[in-house]
Amino acid sequence: MEIYIVRHGETVWNANKLLQGSTDIELNENGRRLAGETGEALESVHFDRIYSSPLIRAYETACLIRGHRNIPVIRDDRIRELCFGVNEGKNFSVLLKDESNPFHYFFERPDLYVAPEQGETLEHICERAASFMQEIIEPQEQYFKRVMIVAHGAVNKAIMCHVKRHGIDKYWSGGLQKNCNVIIIRYNNGVYDIVDETKIFYKER
Repeated sequence: MEIYIVRHGETVWNANKLLQGSTDIELNENGRRLAGETGEALESVHFDRIYSSPLIRAYETACLIRGHRNIPVIRDDRIRELCFGVNEGKNFSVLLKDESNPFHYFFERPDLYVAPEQGETLEHICERAASFMQEIIEPQEQYFKRVMIVAHGAVNKAIMCHVKRHGIDKYWSGGLQKNCNVIIIRYNNGVYDIVDETKIFYKER
């Protein structure tokens, strides 16, 4: 079974380098273009199911990629984005420079990241991502040829922690996905094989 793991299209908050997390921000015009072009490029590729985060930026991306095809889009709360608590809406470039803020370690030393007030730990997002893969995706191997997961930058990496069987110290292995970037993996007989971690189906500008 092939699995396409997609990050949602661009939002205004993405463009302005603001942390979104659980905040429900819709796609901007460019984000809809990226998703639409990705859908056109994948129009002839068969998908049995599309699984989406319930957040609008991911669900809208999933629907735009699906286009007019009769493919179920199923929302699952386990693949919503990491909650950044009180840091949501703040400029992440500023937070990264602040050595007194735990977000300073988010990308370079994720093993040292501490969730802010009202936020979620990387350990917890890895647990729910693994649960989603083990309970929803992996049992489909004998029934489906290809499925798509449309979610977010951090939760997609939590999924890859499960796929690669590595710890939080290597959380960002392969790098942060660009908007509408696609990770393609195969799952056969209980074994994952990574085909491509940086596939882009749209025209970059």
